[in-house]
Amino acid sequence: MQALPRPGFLRVAMRELDWLRSDIVALGLVLVVPLLAITVLSLTFSNAVIRGLKVDVVDQDQTPTSMTYVLAINSAPGVAVTRRSSDLSSAMHDVRSGEAIATVYIPRGLERDFQAGKRPQIVVFYNEQFFTPGNVASSALTGAISAATADLPTPGGVGEKRYTPGPLVVEQYVLTNPALNYVQFLLRSILPMVLHVIIAISGGYAVGSEFRRRSLAEWMAAAGGDPLTALVGKLAPYLGIFLVLLAATAFVLRGAFAIPFRGDSLLLGVAAVLLIWAYLCIGSLFQLLVRNLSTGLSLTGILCSPAFGFAGVGFPLLAMSGFARSWGDALPLRWYMQILSDQAARGVPAAFSVEPLAILAALTCVYFALAVLRLRTIVRKPLPEEAIESEISDRWGVVGAFAGEYRQALRDRGAFGLIVMAPILYGALYPQPYLGQVVRAIPIAVVDDDSSEVSRRIVENINAHEATRVVARPSTLAEARQALARREVFAIVDIPAGTERDVLAGRRARIPAYVDSVYFLLYNRTLEGIVEASGAVTADLLSADARPDGSLYQAALARIEPVQVIAQPLFNPTGGYASYVVPAAFMLILQQTLLMGAATLGTGRRRGASVSSVLGRGLAHLLLALPGATLLLVVLPRLYGFSATTHLGDLLALLVPFVLAVSFLAQFVSTWFKHRETAVLLFIATSLPIFFLVGVAWPIEAIPPFMRAVSFIFPSTSAIDALVRINQMDARVTDVFSDWVRLWILAGIYLVLAAAATRLSIQEGAADARAA
Repeated sequence: MQALPRPGFLRVAMRELDWLRSDIVALGLVLVVPLLAITVLSLTFSNAVIRGLKVDVVDQDQTPTSMTYVLAINSAPGVAVTRRSSDLSSAMHDVRSGEAIATVYIPRGLERDFQAGKRPQIVVFYNEQFFTPGNVASSALTGAISAATADLPTPGGVGEKRYTPGPLVVEQYVLTNPALNYVQFLLRSILPMVLHVIIAISGGYAVGSEFRRRSLAEWMAAAGGDPLTALVGKLAPYLGIFLVLLAATAFVLRGAFAIPFRGDSLLLGVAAVLLIWAYLCIGSLFQLLVRNLSTGLSLTGILCSPAFGFAGVGFPLLAMSGFARSWGDALPLRWYMQILSDQAARGVPAAFSVEPLAILAALTCVYFALAVLRLRTIVRKPLPEEAIESEISDRWGVVGAFAGEYRQALRDRGAFGLIVMAPILYGALYPQPYLGQVVRAIPIAVVDDDSSEVSRRIVENINAHEATRVVARPSTLAEARQALARREVFAIVDIPAGTERDVLAGRRARIPAYVDSVYFLLYNRTLEGIVEASGAVTADLLSADARPDGSLYQAALARIEPVQVIAQPLFNPTGGYASYVVPAAFMLILQQTLLMGAATLGTGRRRGASVSSVLGRGLAHLLLALPGATLLLVVLPRLYGFSATTHLGDLLALLVPFVLAVSFLAQFVSTWFKHRETAVLLFIATSLPIFFLVGVAWPIEAIPPFMRAVSFIFPSTSAIDALVRINQMDARVTDVFSDWVRLWILAGIYLVLAAAATRLSIQEGAADARAA
């Protein structure tokens, strides 16, 4: 028999590795769950190019000119004309029900007005509630319509031979991600997000298990009684495992998706070590504070799960409130993501990442020190163990099961916290990063090599635009690029020498714009401000500074753009980011908290195995979930200023089968688990992969059919789509009938499965008892 090493670091690490090999839940958590998450996300984003977004066309003109536009739209990249409605009302119904992401309205008299030089309008109505697919469709449609207009013969009266100043043309130079690859942006950001949650709960599970199924005394004995050695030795194996997993994600990005790495790999490796250690310590700290696995894991999830927003990935930090920025600054992930984007995507000099690296190191030291101090306190003065009540109910039937489950939930702190309290905490915390809604005053630099009246007007218009602010006026492009690398600006506008000369000579004047595309929301908003500001200067020059509401100004616009394209967002008219992401996330929060809470409540207890017993417990879960659902679907949307329906009956009609389906699913899976906290361990890290499979954040058309089909096993796939359309888009149950039917089918399937699995579990338990 091999002798054990002396008490110390090595002894503790070997003890932890032995436990990892013997505990299937721990092994699954640190290996299977992250690999599965990486696989699911990689498959979800395997189509780097978004194609086939469904578009409805309403052609009221029915002329060769209107047919030219229809053909141009159908051949545009990313979209496809799948419906041809006869009127706008039918087309709006198609958008509201999900049959189309956008509608193009071609008015009657288009050809006549175009030939007369009257600048007719074509309107693109796009679903801004579905942010990414809606914006992609809008961009593709407006581009196709503008290209078709350019190919049409010049209308009479517009192309008269006379002097006109030359237009300003913004030339886009996309930095860091020139192909505008959504996968490069999303996968590089999301994979560390998922892993950091798994890292934190793994650290929590490793420490928290010592208070229940393992032995705190044995742990400390292996460490020679030193809390510092005990904590370092316990967490060290996880550090090694997760470092390998982070390296694996880098190889996936590089090999499978050809996503380049541009920076200092050593510096990023140090940042990865600090990130992993910080979140292992955070997970450990929560367990040491509460000494209850389920509660500690829930608190860890509440801190880590919303970090995607607070880290500045989904929504820019510069548009957040003071509270959101302060909260984000306390999260190690926020600084790691800055280092990751600077080194992996932007390739800036390593010196520019020293500051965030130092902050990340400081936060890691703080959380590590707090965990060690708390462990030292526990070792000196052990706290009493918390008894977990386990009710054995003999009162089967709907009423008996309902009463027993409801009473047990009120007494079970962990389950009550997950089902009732967690939605309230998430509802208050999750929206905070996004409440700024629209990004404003994005700092940019302008290099003015022309120093003319025209260049002065360009700078003034850019500075006056809502989206942009000129904060730097460097004399050279090299200086401007240094400011961009330091994140002082996010775009550079270069006004070349001779710009005014070209304009006065009637020639096109190029205005190069170098825009950082690490974060697409910033990129699109910045470019929008630059293009619109330059277009306003061009219109002023062509109209000789006539009044914007006068005929001369309108005639000038007709020469620039003989057919006006109006992009009209629907259901989220301001383009608010919170109005888009928060309602969908609220539904996922409801599912995940109820799924974990109901499964925690049912694990390890003998329960009625009849369908009526399962139904009774589901009704108890429905009653417990109603306060959180009311808060998230009715109260908070109005409090935060999101659109919300007045048809509460339609909301309830979808909410009931959704909650029941989640409850029955939780009861079904709880029969697989031996320990209460297993549900939290396995489900808490699945939120992001599930969210992107729904089709709100990532277009359905870009999700592989197999992955889309698999996603329907989760009630959230149908519920998020249906409830967002009802609550934010004023749809009715009849508009989302297929989602409603799917939810009831899932509820029925999981009801039967839960009853059968519970009966089998009871029989196996009885057989084991007889054998003993």
